[in-house]
Amino acid sequence: MSQVEEYDVVVLGCGDAGKFIAWSVAKQGQRTAVIERQYVGGSCPTVACLPSKNVIHGAKVASYFRGSAEFGVICNDWKIDMQAVRERKRTMVDSIIAIQYDKFRESGAELVMGQGRFVAPKTIEVRQTDGSRRTLRGRMIVVSTGSRSRIDPIMGLTDSEPMTHVEALELDYVPNHLVVMGGGYVGLEFAQTLRRFGSRVTIIERNDALAHHEDDDVTEALGQLFRDEGIEVLTETQVDRVEGRSGETVRLFVTRKGVSAVIEATDLLVASGRYPNTDGIGLEVAGVEIDSKGFIKVDERLRSTADGVWAVGDCAGSPHFTHIAYDDFRVVRDNLAGIDRVTTGRLVPYCLFTDPELGRVGLSEKQARSRGIEYRLSKLPLTAIRRAWTMSELRGFYKILIDTNSDRILGFTAFGPHAGDVISTVQLAMTAGLPYTVLSDAIMTHPTMCEGLIALCRDIPSRN
Repeated sequence: MSQVEEYDVVVLGCGDAGKFIAWSVAKQGQRTAVIERQYVGGSCPTVACLPSKNVIHGAKVASYFRGSAEFGVICNDWKIDMQAVRERKRTMVDSIIAIQYDKFRESGAELVMGQGRFVAPKTIEVRQTDGSRRTLRGRMIVVSTGSRSRIDPIMGLTDSEPMTHVEALELDYVPNHLVVMGGGYVGLEFAQTLRRFGSRVTIIERNDALAHHEDDDVTEALGQLFRDEGIEVLTETQVDRVEGRSGETVRLFVTRKGVSAVIEATDLLVASGRYPNTDGIGLEVAGVEIDSKGFIKVDERLRSTADGVWAVGDCAGSPHFTHIAYDDFRVVRDNLAGIDRVTTGRLVPYCLFTDPELGRVGLSEKQARSRGIEYRLSKLPLTAIRRAWTMSELRGFYKILIDTNSDRILGFTAFGPHAGDVISTVQLAMTAGLPYTVLSDAIMTHPTMCEGLIALCRDIPSRN
């Protein structure tokens, strides 16, 4: 082991929560280091959230070209240039990474590039990218190693070299026929995007509906959207084995509702879940325990089972969203400052960035029923929102759940354009503990999508 270097704080992994903790404590004068093996700034700005939304927006532009005649614009002989799509994405990522480096310089936190693993309590050895080794010991350690795409143990799947979201974002061609394994958020976003760029797309989902955790009206609306866009949706379908190689020819042997079939395609994208990046980093040496799924065990303040070791973000089992990772940072920051802040009871917003978007905050109907919570429901079709007419985007709905015995908002779902922004308005009301009447009585700008909240809340059934 190399000579031990002493730090106040050592962060393993440059995810959103970890880097913000590092920048924060470094600005306070504490000697701080962040160990990162590949993605400066974490996966969100480099290979996940932001680059995927960049490419999704490109697909939205393509859809406008395809339907341009409706808007009085005649576009002849247009085509998709996937190399240009990729270059736009890369340019954005490069710019964001440059900002990350600036943040490290401004804060005074040291960025150590390499593979880190615990070799003793609060002690991490780093195999740097140049092959040299360093050993860092911190009074406080933060594990922020994130998660990675799960490749299920299906015969031939690994050998077929399928894409994950990382490789899909680097495509420089339009797949002829893309099979997407997984009907969750990641799979749905990429399926629609590649379809709009010109691919034939098939989605294989083992459950009985796309985004099966959502309410039935949501899953039905998503299914209809994808079928209308020419995407083949195969639910209740199990992949038994895979032959061939993605990017050339792949054959998927599947069973659907007891019937065997073979699906042939050119490309395969796996989007069937995530694994925490907790293996191979010596957690057992540090006394850090993990659960049966590999997530680091933490309490409501994100402290691990080892004294002085905290865990944040995906690897700690937090909901896999960057906005939650950022809140994890605030939880740790405040506790270090002597402010009691916990992760329990957080109001988590969800957004699926298909077109139209699906946004939800608070309880769905399915969740409310499973918990025995009674509610009043109001549902509004998008055709009742004037802004939707101006954009020719009339597909979708809003719905809101209100407590039966009070005017408290239990949950809100929006399926429509800018849903991710609209849910924030409702979330603020919920966070403040305001009754739904604050929305129905508000003066909102006309015409906007938020204006639909007035009509939605105006039609809440009366209390019993």
